[in-house]
Amino acid sequence: MFFAALTPLLPGYAEEFGLSKAGAGFLQAAYPLGTFVGSIPSGYAAARFGPKPTAIVGLLLIAATSILFGIADSIVVLDVARFVQGLASACAWTAAFTWLVAVAPAARRGQMIGSVLGVAIAGALFGPVLGGLGSLLGTGPVFGVVGLVALAVAGYAFVQRKPPPGEKQRIEHLLHALGDRRLLGGFWLVALPGLLFGTLTVLAPLRLDELGIGALGIGAVFLVATGLEAIISPVMGRVSDRRGTRHAVTLALMASAVGSALLPWPQRAAVFVVVAVAAACSFGMFWTPAMTLLTSSAERLGLAVAWVFALSNLAWAPGQGIGSAVGGALAQATSDAVPYLMLTGACLVTLVAVRRA
Repeated sequence: MFFAALTPLLPGYAEEFGLSKAGAGFLQAAYPLGTFVGSIPSGYAAARFGPKPTAIVGLLLIAATSILFGIADSIVVLDVARFVQGLASACAWTAAFTWLVAVAPAARRGQMIGSVLGVAIAGALFGPVLGGLGSLLGTGPVFGVVGLVALAVAGYAFVQRKPPPGEKQRIEHLLHALGDRRLLGGFWLVALPGLLFGTLTVLAPLRLDELGIGALGIGAVFLVATGLEAIISPVMGRVSDRRGTRHAVTLALMASAVGSALLPWPQRAAVFVVVAVAAACSFGMFWTPAMTLLTSSAERLGLAVAWVFALSNLAWAPGQGIGSAVGGALAQATSDAVPYLMLTGACLVTLVAVRRA
């Protein structure tokens, strides 16, 4: 939720602090950078101490940094708060999915991962609305409420029965597993939508602002897109379970290549809104089959599930961060078409590799 809340606020912060597209991209990238730094430690914590305490610590940090972000009055504090919150989100994300897999039936894992991703997307669904409210009512009180929600969720997790303990493994197991091609394929298929979304969440709000759409309108655009993603994720989970992961990934790659290729060209606000929503939905098709591929590969290799979701953070975070920071810098130096068309090429190359694998 908080990650997506920045999107409608980004043009306002860019104006207030005199940020270029590259500066706005760095602010957006601070969160995934924190997630990247926290990815391996979160996997170690979930494997060593269990998902329950790891989730609670992450939620408490999210609460504190949400409040700090709301009252920050300098770009440095904003960047730092977002970085720490990204680190905390790595703990919550890894712990939550480790908890899920510990209790989910293996035959329905793809569908359940898709359903939980739908819940995560539902949180992101409210993020742009939250950002829009922050622009109207002030970020301090609005993000203060976010902090209270995180505290409430931490309290709820505290009173739950802890999941069955998983196998405790040293980091050497993870390093050895990274030589597996199928696991690395899943890793890339988590990183690629991170690149796509990272670029979209920087360039699309700035483009919408140029076309005369304000913070609430930007929030509404991403609200619709995320709502459709929440519906798509469990559907892709069922496709992955019934037709196979490669079929689901092929659909995602074809749709994403088209969506990314269309994004640079619309000159009217209404047309760009339709293209941006469709592109965001196509990018969201990756998550469930990619996560399913990671978990099945880890089981085959005897890798503890906590390391799998640490890997998902390790893959998503640099993808999202590079997409935000490098995508913004490339667009500023050239045009929005350059990063979008480079990502189209990445989707097509990946599609060829997937079909030949």
